[in-house]
Amino acid sequence: MAKSANLYIRIEPDVKEQAESILSALGIPASNAINMFYKQIIMCRGLPFDVKIPTEKPLNMAALSEEQFHAELEKGYADMKAGRTKDARQAFADIRKDYGL
Repeated sequence: MAKSANLYIRIEPDVKEQAESILSALGIPASNAINMFYKQIIMCRGLPFDVKIPTEKPLNMAALSEEQFHAELEKGYADMKAGRTKDARQAFADIRKDYGL
């Protein structure tokens, strides 16, 4: 089908620059990416990703005191002994999914 519809949007310059830099590295023109996004909206009958506010933020280990850091290590060790652990690949996949990375 011939492309004949125009789309005019306003976007933050920094967001546009960062996104177009990534698209350029992928070899995808911005107009193609927007067309793909619209097609995904049609196929999903909504946004093709979750729109939500995370319930928790990741723990910033660098901001912990030495005592708090050791307490977190103890929690992890207790979880490991109790069998409440995940394979590292699954844990990282979950983190990427939960935080949109």
